[in-house]
Amino acid sequence: MEKIYTFHLMHLSASANVVLASLGSVAIAFFVMFFLSRRISLVPGRRQALLEMIVDFTNKIVGSAMDEKLGLPYRFFTFVLFIYIAVNNIIGLSMIIVYKGFSFWGSPTANAIVCLGLSAMVILLSHYKAVEKFGFRAYFKNTFLSPMPGMFPIKLIEEFTNTLTLGLRLYGNIYAGEILLSLIAMFATSSGLTRGILAVPLAMIWMGFSTFIGFIQAFVFSTLSNVYISHKLEVEDD
Repeated sequence: MEKIYTFHLMHLSASANVVLASLGSVAIAFFVMFFLSRRISLVPGRRQALLEMIVDFTNKIVGSAMDEKLGLPYRFFTFVLFIYIAVNNIIGLSMIIVYKGFSFWGSPTANAIVCLGLSAMVILLSHYKAVEKFGFRAYFKNTFLSPMPGMFPIKLIEEFTNTLTLGLRLYGNIYAGEILLSLIAMFATSSGLTRGILAVPLAMIWMGFSTFIGFIQAFVFSTLSNVYISHKLEVEDD
C-alpha cells in the first residue's frame, strides 16, 4: 500500500491526502449546492426538487431528535454536516493520486483524527449551546448531576465515550471500505490478465456498496449529533 505524504509546518503535521481531499470535498459540495439552487421558483424543476428533497431529509433528521421549536436553529447545521460528511466519505472512491509511492488523495473520514475532530466539534457545540440556554449552573446540574449528584462520574465518562464512539464509528466504516478497495486494486495489478478482469466487476460492486455505506454513515453521524445536542438542551425530569 502507498505511504501517506505529510506536510510539516511550525511543528504541526498534516496528511496531504486529508488536506487535498478535504478542500476537494468543500469545493464539490459548494458547486453541487450552487448548481441545484440556481433559478429557484414556485414550480420546482428537477434540480430544485432534488435540493428540496435533501433539505426535507435533513430536516426530518432534526425532527426525529427534538421538537420543531428547539430544532429550528439546527436545520441548516445538520444540512451542511450531512452533505459535508457524505462527500468526505465517498470522495476517496472517485480517483487515486499516487506520486513517487506517496498517496495524495483519499476519503478524509478514513482518518481517525478527522472523525474525532468532527465528533469533538459536535460534543463541544452541544455543551456550548446548553450553557448559552440555561447558564453555567443550570447546565452543569442538568448535564452532570441529573437525576442525582452521584451520577457525576458516570456522566463524565459518558461524555468521553460519546465523543469516541461518534467519531470512531464513522472512521471504522470508511477506513475498512478504503482498505478493501486497495486490496482489490492490489489483486488486480498483482499478476495475470485473469485476475485483472475478475477484479473490475468486484471493484465496481464494492464501490457501489461503499457509496451506499458512505451516505448511511453520514445519516448516522448527523442523527446522533442531533440526539446529543437535544440531550443537553432538554431538562431531565426529576
